[in-house]
Amino acid sequence: MKLCCFFNIASHYRREIYLEIDKTFNCVWAFGDETRKGGDIRQMDISLLRNFFGFLQNHYFVRNWYWQKGVLALLFKEVDTYLVLGEPYCLSTWVFCVLAKLMPKKRVFFWTHGWYGRESFVKRIMKKFFFRLGNGVFLYGNYARELMIKEGFSPEKLWTIHNSLAYGEQLKSRNRLTPSPVYGKYFGNNNKTLVFVGRLTKVKRLDMVLDAMALLRERGLDLNLVLIGNGVAGYELEAKTRELGLNKNVWFYGACYEEDKISELIYNADLCVSPGNIGLTVIHALMFGCPCITHDDFKNQMPEFEAIIPGKTGAFFARGSVDSLARAIDAWFSEKRSREEIRQACYAEIDTSWNPDFQIGVLKRGLGVK
Repeated sequence: MKLCCFFNIASHYRREIYLEIDKTFNCVWAFGDETRKGGDIRQMDISLLRNFFGFLQNHYFVRNWYWQKGVLALLFKEVDTYLVLGEPYCLSTWVFCVLAKLMPKKRVFFWTHGWYGRESFVKRIMKKFFFRLGNGVFLYGNYARELMIKEGFSPEKLWTIHNSLAYGEQLKSRNRLTPSPVYGKYFGNNNKTLVFVGRLTKVKRLDMVLDAMALLRERGLDLNLVLIGNGVAGYELEAKTRELGLNKNVWFYGACYEEDKISELIYNADLCVSPGNIGLTVIHALMFGCPCITHDDFKNQMPEFEAIIPGKTGAFFARGSVDSLARAIDAWFSEKRSREEIRQACYAEIDTSWNPDFQIGVLKRGLGVK
């Protein structure tokens, strides 16, 4: 089998899984030209890939519809299997899949979010036609898989591949970790410490964490908060921190790409909180032993929410409710759980299902490779 992967962008966070695919399969690569243009998404070094076909020019039309110029040329490579971004708004992918069906021994598999559960009637119909153009679908989560099965898709053609970060690099950092007084030194208190790692954007609803902290302070529970990252919501969050009188309890750490520093901050925190969708934040936090809280409206979540096992690796609260968030935080700390047992449960979740080794195993099964 010779594999061709083409996606819209070569995100840096997927570097390790892409390199594992490159090492495991005889693979040709192509990416949309956003990789070349840059932007606010950190890119991987594509020179690390053995067989890079080239950039695909993304031409955008009305709203989200676009065409990847150059993608049809991949049909005429000596390739029999294609792994592509399952993006229904990419018109060239529709044409690519139809033409592939007319060519003997060509197989196309999608790698995608799949189903959210909030699709309109028209979008449901569109997605049904689109995903049936391929030979199978690799999905980020079991939630989407179950939804697609209910929509009539064959379970035998749906595989949950999850997501991952730089697991190998992070594992080295994790193995060096020991408890440290980093927060006691910075804050000068023994409060429980909340943490968030990721871009500070409005969709993450980090303002709710500040409101929950103020509410819990009135109820006798003082907390600290560390925000690792920067973004457009940073100034508003700083203003709100001053407004609520939480200046001494909030650390705007800023952006950081050094895993040794990030791992120390996450490892020594008590709880990661992401009131909006949680995404890869939960993978980063659990990797270093920190449980997570996020909202419970799964159709408006990112697929990584599935890494949260209530009572073991985190908890959920009612979306949009500061009171529910405050109660969830309070309840978590009221249980008096063993911090080390929590760490081990977090490690086990990532080590079992959210790493490149797991993903390669799923790819082999789905593609029929031994």
